[in-house]
Amino acid sequence: MISVLLVLGLLFVGDFLYFRVRMLHRTPADPLESLKALRVLAIPEKNGKTEYEVDAQNPEQTITCVHSLFPHSGYLPCWYVKPKINQPIPM
Repeated sequence: MISVLLVLGLLFVGDFLYFRVRMLHRTPADPLESLKALRVLAIPEKNGKTEYEVDAQNPEQTITCVHSLFPHSGYLPCWYVKPKINQPIPM
């Protein structure tokens, strides 16, 4: 158990240091990337069906993610965000 925690800790520290080095030598999409997608709302109806509509007040969302294994600086990893960005928002 201790060795698993030690390996995870070392992996996190290595990922954090690699993230910080890439922050010093930034490019437009590395280590942070901004993703844009439509905000689609999933509205349940009384008959059990779901209606999908684009959000009228805020139709487009921009999410910033980090190219790493773990979250850093308050941003979620891109491998976690990219599959979920196009999912409808349940109401």
